[in-house]
Amino acid sequence: MTTTHHTLRDLLDNNKRWAAETEAREPGFFSRLLKQQTPQYLWIGCADSRVPANELVDLLPGELFVHRNVANVVVHSDLNALSVMQFAVDHLKVRHIIVVGHSNCGGVRAALYDSRVGLVENWIRHVQDVRRMHQDWLDGVPELQRVDALCELNVVEQARNACHTTVVQDAWSRGQAVVVHGWVYGLHNGLLEDLALTAGSADDVEPAYRRALANVKQRYSSAG
Repeated sequence: MTTTHHTLRDLLDNNKRWAAETEAREPGFFSRLLKQQTPQYLWIGCADSRVPANELVDLLPGELFVHRNVANVVVHSDLNALSVMQFAVDHLKVRHIIVVGHSNCGGVRAALYDSRVGLVENWIRHVQDVRRMHQDWLDGVPELQRVDALCELNVVEQARNACHTTVVQDAWSRGQAVVVHGWVYGLHNGLLEDLALTAGSADDVEPAYRRALANVKQRYSSAG
């Protein structure tokens, strides 16, 4: 794949062309967007530039609320992520929170091999915690598959964390319909895969977590 180098002027010109083409294709598109934002989905994904959330699921602006960070981490001390979740759940009334990781994630790779990558090392310590939690099993996964195995384990753990946030717990306690999911995206084939962590109530969380964990471990054990 050849990399195209764009200038900032190219980006602005691209934007003008996109806006004109969008308005021509759907007259009134932007005026409708101005009036309302009613997404049904909150996507919590990795900041990787190869994983463009809206495009992967073919949704228009206004249909997907998005939060991204390195290695799609959800931790209870991250006020940025929690604020996005709270706004999405309490005000936008999203019905689904989808934590999405991806294969060959650089942040996960750095966490797996204790790479020295600068300030972000402090952030991916959360992924190192996941690695340590499953270290004995990971050591038995073939080397070439270990990064992707940890990518999937990380999704399962971060989706579970999302379930345990006060935002989601409070929504469930008041009877609001919110379902948390864990997915992984394959950079090699462009496909999303449901990791079977699907929880729509506090009682669902641990059974869903155990099921998803078992599925990941079974798949990589079989592949090995």
